[in-house]
Amino acid sequence: MKTLSRLFGSAALSLVLLSVASGQPDGRPNFILFITDDIGWNDLGCYGNDFVETPHLDALAARGMRFDNAYLTISSCSPSRCSIITSRYPHNTGAPELHTTLPADQFPFPLALKEAGYYTMLSGKHHMGKPVNRAFDLVSKGKGASASGDWVELLRTRPMDRPFFAWFASKDAHRDWQIDETNRTYDPEEIDVPPFLYDGPKTRRDLAEYYHEVSRTDTTMGELVAELRRQGIENRTYVIYMTDNGRPFPRCKTRLYDSGIKTPFIVACPGKIEHGVTSSLISSIDLGPTILELAGESKHPAMQGVSFVPILQNPTATVREIAFAEQNWHVFQAHQRMVRTGDFLYIRNAFPDKRALSMESDPTFPAGEELWEKEKAGELEEHQRDIFLSPRPEEELYRVSEDPFQLENLAGSPEHVSDLQIARDLLDRWSAETGDTVPSDPTPDRQTVDGERFPGHSHREFPGEAKDAETIREPGPVRRS
Repeated sequence: MKTLSRLFGSAALSLVLLSVASGQPDGRPNFILFITDDIGWNDLGCYGNDFVETPHLDALAARGMRFDNAYLTISSCSPSRCSIITSRYPHNTGAPELHTTLPADQFPFPLALKEAGYYTMLSGKHHMGKPVNRAFDLVSKGKGASASGDWVELLRTRPMDRPFFAWFASKDAHRDWQIDETNRTYDPEEIDVPPFLYDGPKTRRDLAEYYHEVSRTDTTMGELVAELRRQGIENRTYVIYMTDNGRPFPRCKTRLYDSGIKTPFIVACPGKIEHGVTSSLISSIDLGPTILELAGESKHPAMQGVSFVPILQNPTATVREIAFAEQNWHVFQAHQRMVRTGDFLYIRNAFPDKRALSMESDPTFPAGEELWEKEKAGELEEHQRDIFLSPRPEEELYRVSEDPFQLENLAGSPEHVSDLQIARDLLDRWSAETGDTVPSDPTPDRQTVDGERFPGHSHREFPGEAKDAETIREPGPVRRS
C-alpha cells in the first residue's frame, strides 16, 4: 500500500482503490439505458432546439455520439417498451397495443445479461407487465414526480463486484405536467410552435410546461454522470438516452411522422466509441443486439434487430438501410405502417375512414383543445387539420430532407412513382415475412372525442394474431438488396 501511495500520491491512490472496488474484475462494461416518456427527437438543445436548456445532454452528445436517424418501431408507450426490451416488432411481441402485457415466452434482452452475471435493475416507469421482472435483480417504482429519485442511490448501493445494467425509465415528460421549483421554466412567448399545431396561448403554455419536464430529464442525466465520475467508472459505462415515443401533442405521439416515431438517441462512453454525429439509420429494436455485443454476449435468435456497434466505431458505417414502424390501437382504433428508406418516408393506412386520433389530439389537453376550437371556428390552415381528416389518404409519401414535418404528400406525384413502388414493395415483403396482418375484429375506440369512455371495453384481435406472429423470428428486410 505504501508503494502504491509513493507511486500515485494519496489522491490518485483513492481513485485507484475506488476503481478496484467499483469496477469489474473481468473488464466488462456497465450500461445505463435512460428511457424518457413522450419526448420529441428535436426537443433537446443538441438537436438544434435553441430555446430549451439541456446542458448535460448537450455535453453527453458532445463527448459521445448523437444519432440523427434513430427510429422507434411504434409511438405508443407500452408496446414501444416491449419492442425495445425484446428487440422485436410490436406485432411480433404479443403486446402490440397500449396497456398490453408482454407474454412470458418472449425473451427480454436484459435476462441474457443477468444470466451472464450482470446485476440488472429497473427503476421508474415499467408498463411492460410482471413477466418482464424475471430479467432484473431489482425492480423499483422509482421516487418523485419523475420516478428518478432513487437512481443515484441504486448506483451507489449496487453490488460492486459485478458489472451492471440499469433500465432507468423516467415519467418525464408524460402528462399531466408536474412543475417544480428546481428546474427551468419557460416563457410561453419564447416557444417555437410546430406548423401542424395552432399558434395560440393555450398551445404555447402547454409547450412551455412540457419543456420544463424535458429539462428535468437533463438534470437527472447530470446527476447520473456525476455519480459515475464519483465512482470512477464513467469510461467503463455506456450511457444511452432515448424516448419511448414522440411528444404528447397532436400529430406527434402515436403517429408515424418524425414528430412521433423518431427518437432522440445519444450514446456515450469516453474512450470506447467515436464521438460526433451520425446520420446512419437505426431502429429501436437494434438496441438489444448492440448491448449484448458490447457485453460479449450472443444475440438471442428471436431478436429481429441488428447491432449498430459498427456505427459506434465509425459514424459513417451502415447497419441497416430500412426502418419499419407501426401504429396500432392506442385509445383510438388504428392500423398504419411506415417504411423509412433513403430520403423517403412512406405510410400505409388500413383504416382510412378513421380519423387519426389519440388522447393527446382530442380536446382532453390544452393544445388539442385549442385545435378543436379553431377547427370549429374555421380558423385553421390546411396543414393544421391533419387530425380532422376523414377519410384520410390510404398512402402517404414524403421526402424527408425537403419536408422535415412531412406536410406535402407526394404519393400521387408522377415524379415519385418509382419511389412509391419501392416503399410499397418493401412494406409488402416486411408484412409477409414478419406475419403482420390487419385484424378482422380490431380493438375499437375506448372513448369518444369528448373523453367519454365506453363501458366493458377490451382488446380484441391483435395485428399479426391471425398468422401467429408471436412465434415468427424473421426480421424482414434490413437492406434494400
